[in-house]
Amino acid sequence: MNYEFIDLQINNHIATVSLNRTKSLNAINREFAKEITMMFRELDVMDDVWVIILKSNARIFCAGLDLKEMTLSDHKDMARLFKIPAEDFYIFECCHAIDDCRKPVICAVHSQCVGFGLDIAAACDMVLCTQDASFSLREARIGIVADVGGLQRLPYIIGLANTKHMAYTGRFFSAQEVERMGLIVQICPDMDALLSAADTLAAEITKSAPLAVQNTKEVLNYGRTATIREGINMAVHKNMLLLTSQDCKESFVAFLEKRKPEFKGQ
Repeated sequence: MNYEFIDLQINNHIATVSLNRTKSLNAINREFAKEITMMFRELDVMDDVWVIILKSNARIFCAGLDLKEMTLSDHKDMARLFKIPAEDFYIFECCHAIDDCRKPVICAVHSQCVGFGLDIAAACDMVLCTQDASFSLREARIGIVADVGGLQRLPYIIGLANTKHMAYTGRFFSAQEVERMGLIVQICPDMDALLSAADTLAAEITKSAPLAVQNTKEVLNYGRTATIREGINMAVHKNMLLLTSQDCKESFVAFLEKRKPEFKGQ
């Protein structure tokens, strides 16, 4: 599909997805959520893409849900308060599309990451941010519950107590605070350093066999709801398949020949 609010660049197996609804500070409305969903579904099946960087072209990372647009025509329709309209499907699906994407997603956050933006970050595999970044699970401040995945994913990343702290207060937490919680893997001094660090991390991941990385992500995600034994059984099943891959054979040959493997994603 053609994307109005997203820019995409692919280079050396790394896809850089730039959120580009800049005039609205990347506030999420229905069409934007649909584009995010479709973009990550497309990237999921692109064999040439091994790693994804998600960043923002706006002044901040994301202002959250576009409350003005989402409520302007809705507040008079009381029926909408009691059911989820079909046109809101992608609002609830876009974070799943990021989480379900087999390719690892590196989220590069600068400035404010609010509400829906934090839900998006929590759906990514790793989050890097600038020193001045701040994060808010804002929904309680506007009288609602976060309902697109943040309350389900964040406890596995930062723990239940920290998630409650963020969700109950709705306040902004600094980069240093969320780093201590475990949400951030690296704090960068400015935007240029952030994008450089994201590129470096993505390039490092491409040195690993892409099919192994993708299956590792699937096993890790499965482990959130599975027992340890079930998770191990899945990992063993994945390895039975991966041992027949060309990349796995290449890694053994490269080891014997004392050289770096050249992976093809096959």
